[in-house]
Amino acid sequence: MHITDLFATHATTFSLEFFPPRTPEASDRLHQTIADLVTLKPTFVSVTYGADGSTRQLTHDLVVRLMASSAVPAVPHLTCVCHTREQIDQILEHYAAHGVGNLLALAGDPPRGMLNHSRPRDAFAHAIDLVRFIREFNASGRHPDRRGFGIGVAGFPEGHPATPNRLIELDHLKAKVDAGADYICTQLFFDNHEFIDFRERCDLAGINVPIIAGIMPVTSVSTLSRMAELAGGTRYPAPLLRAIKQASSQGGDGAVAQVGIEWATRQCTDLLRQQVRGIHFYTLNQSDATKRIYTNLGTAARPSLAKAS
Repeated sequence: MHITDLFATHATTFSLEFFPPRTPEASDRLHQTIADLVTLKPTFVSVTYGADGSTRQLTHDLVVRLMASSAVPAVPHLTCVCHTREQIDQILEHYAAHGVGNLLALAGDPPRGMLNHSRPRDAFAHAIDLVRFIREFNASGRHPDRRGFGIGVAGFPEGHPATPNRLIELDHLKAKVDAGADYICTQLFFDNHEFIDFRERCDLAGINVPIIAGIMPVTSVSTLSRMAELAGGTRYPAPLLRAIKQASSQGGDGAVAQVGIEWATRQCTDLLRQQVRGIHFYTLNQSDATKRIYTNLGTAARPSLAKAS
């Protein structure tokens, strides 16, 4: 289903993100996780994508499997780095043939071991170039849906790590939307004020597409640094750090997870109150925290049950 149809039928979308497994054991665990979370009736799920072949085929395989085994739409990530135009075109043909309706277009990070990779050598130097190419594919009429692929792009409530100038950052984001992006999915954040301010600045910049809020609950002390790296420098509010420190000293990771789940629940409750257009959970291929947050929100507040009028 095209992403614009999903937004038309849901006042607030509820989505989940997974990364493709690298081993048969991890694959079995992931599909059990997906089976657990599909019962929550998410609006869609997304699948991350590795650069330079690290998980490309795994992403394709997982997306196709999800499309075949579940009624939940799957949105694969697609990145610019280390791709030729021909490779991207083949990927688009592959997804169109399997009925994939939407993509998340990203610049992407260089593969490990290729930190000095020259981006100008890639066919697409920036996400906007990929958005434009997907729109060209859509115009060619090769997708079974006459509208072609729905396109999402990334947003950075706390600022893009490569663009310190926040005004220029919004110019870049607006350019991606003007080039054809249908929605924005943000990086994770822990302070809702950052998201609300970002949303207001987008409105002032003339960015009028739906903006989905990215949420990832802290589940252990060891994940703090990893989460910050994933988002390019996430800031942790002092009250959250204080609660995590106290929980860790008194009850270990189990207590830390409880703090993280309660914090994320409060975030989601507040975002729903402020009429967020969507909530996107970065699951790290785990189901427990997301299910507990969903339960905490209660039936009346569950995003996937909030239908548009």
